[in-house]
Amino acid sequence: MAGRILREDVEAVRERVRIEEIVGAHVALRPAGVGSLKGLCPFHDERSPSFHVRPQVGRYHCFGCGEGGDVIAFVQQVDGLGFTDAVEYLASRVGMQLRYEEGGGPARPGEEPGKRRRLLDAHRVAEEFYREQLVTPQAAVARTFLAERGFDRAAADEFGVGFAPQGWDGLLRHLRGRGFTEAELTASGLVSQGQRGIYDRFRGRLVWPIREVTGETVGFGARRLLDDDNGPKYLNTPETPLYRKSHVLYGIDLAKREISKQKQVVVVEGYTDVMAMHLSGVRTAVATCGTAFGTDHARIVRRLVGDHGGAGGVQLAGGASVGGEIVFTFDGDAAGQKAALRAFGEDQAFSAQTFVAVEPSGMDPCDLRQARGPDAVAALVASRQPLFEFVIRSTLAAHDLGTAEGRIRALRAAAPVVASIRDSALRPEYERLLAGWLGMDDVSGVRRAVADARRAPRPGARQADRDVVARPGGRPDDAPAVVPVARMAAPDRRDPVAQVERTALEVVLQHPTLVPREFDDLPADACAAPAYRAVHEAVRAAGGIAVAVDIATHGGEAAWVEAVIEAAAEPVRPLLTELSVAPLPEDRPTALPAFVRGVVTRLVDVGLTRRVADVRGRLQRLGDDADPSEQRALLSELLDLEAQRRTLRAG
Repeated sequence: MAGRILREDVEAVRERVRIEEIVGAHVALRPAGVGSLKGLCPFHDERSPSFHVRPQVGRYHCFGCGEGGDVIAFVQQVDGLGFTDAVEYLASRVGMQLRYEEGGGPARPGEEPGKRRRLLDAHRVAEEFYREQLVTPQAAVARTFLAERGFDRAAADEFGVGFAPQGWDGLLRHLRGRGFTEAELTASGLVSQGQRGIYDRFRGRLVWPIREVTGETVGFGARRLLDDDNGPKYLNTPETPLYRKSHVLYGIDLAKREISKQKQVVVVEGYTDVMAMHLSGVRTAVATCGTAFGTDHARIVRRLVGDHGGAGGVQLAGGASVGGEIVFTFDGDAAGQKAALRAFGEDQAFSAQTFVAVEPSGMDPCDLRQARGPDAVAALVASRQPLFEFVIRSTLAAHDLGTAEGRIRALRAAAPVVASIRDSALRPEYERLLAGWLGMDDVSGVRRAVADARRAPRPGARQADRDVVARPGGRPDDAPAVVPVARMAAPDRRDPVAQVERTALEVVLQHPTLVPREFDDLPADACAAPAYRAVHEAVRAAGGIAVAVDIATHGGEAAWVEAVIEAAAEPVRPLLTELSVAPLPEDRPTALPAFVRGVVTRLVDVGLTRRVADVRGRLQRLGDDADPSEQRALLSELLDLEAQRRTLRAG
């Protein structure tokens, strides 16, 4: 076993590695006087930069938290590496071959020097293997998949796309031939453990390398291609010493320079969306890997954007300035809107101005590029709107603003959103905007509602929620970021309509395989109660019954409920848990299928009845001078709805 790295080699690494390049991969640096650079500290949260790097002496120091050291210490702390692994990583960056003392022992008792480097090398070899396989005859299905989405060979090469062959041990045999041990391969996550030993984790799939901001591959994302593949549509590397899904962003290695230059990051939802964005000229696009955008992702983004005031920042109401903008792109359907609302809960984990770009037709960036060309993708990002505005308008859209009662309910639902805005300069501006959107001349009434919402405790708040917005030096009255449903009143269980909605959602969560597929045809407003509408949105965001049946068949109902909870905003999750364990009025196995169908049918019936009443009301409100064509259209719609209801009840 090799011993410690020779001292002179360690010193040579310190000399040859440029600290500003290493730090600059994690932090957006800007000049701060002669021979000095500064940026936001990567080791503690701050809004104004106190982290300084002096390349000439190869040192860094944060005047906020006191952390400092040389380039090796920086890599140790920012990447969580041991000393030996950090030196080996830096040596590989400059092409140095390290020498070790014989018999000196490992840097840490019980740990072999260079373990991380070996795992990184295994991923590098695996990426080369997958890319070579993409040109083989067996990979024709993968090449067709790419071509149908407008990606040629050059695009595949740019993003490192490859193909995992169908055999059980193609990569395994290749890596063994390169000298990697079974223990190393198991630790890497490139193989899985079965009863007969280890085998390739990815088989018969298109694969994308997932890289750190440094550009080193730490995992893979793999897309199902073959009909006989019973695995999930997307399969990622499991949690390993290298790969933590909450700490990686796909495409960050390609986007980091443009992010730093443009002070913008565009967050999309998939690997092909990142490719489409970059190939359409939006070179700041990244995506999460099998998880929602979280606070750890936000920290990565903040450091690259350079979240500080000064030149190039975005000016906000009241004169406040931030260093850049975060743009979330989502589909225009219910799932996309739910994802945007979830992003709202993370917005205040960083202070860059946050926007939402929603494609109304429901196309993702990849489809949009195919259908309308690269200019349409760039236009989507250009059409962004502030996230706060999107959330408030989405909240208002759930209410009838044509009545006084509806406006009051909308105010009560939207006030907590405005109250949760931590920037005191922005709140008054959104209070004024909210009053206008509600059609209220008196802004003071909106201000009182917002003030009341800030003082009110959040129902069911958990410590994890408070931690999202907790910051050193924060005010004790800082309101946590919430999704509008967090403050909606619980539906009255005595309300027969609300009870129908509740029972239908209970059976959808508990017995998805028995739910008729017609459930997926329900409109987004099928549930009148706001809380149940939020649950319904989460079910739709998770894929609806079509996906539920597949998940429940292979992983059980628990996997389906978990999928819905993952798709829901944090404040909705306690209600989802409650509905998923609530006792049903009917639980006899022989009677359950009919009961489930009956419950869902009643929900559809209630929706049709509501629409019938709405159309009748619109007909009655037409005056004597009404347009005959409008009257005929409403009458035709009414007759169609009543026919649907009669058919439903007859069946």
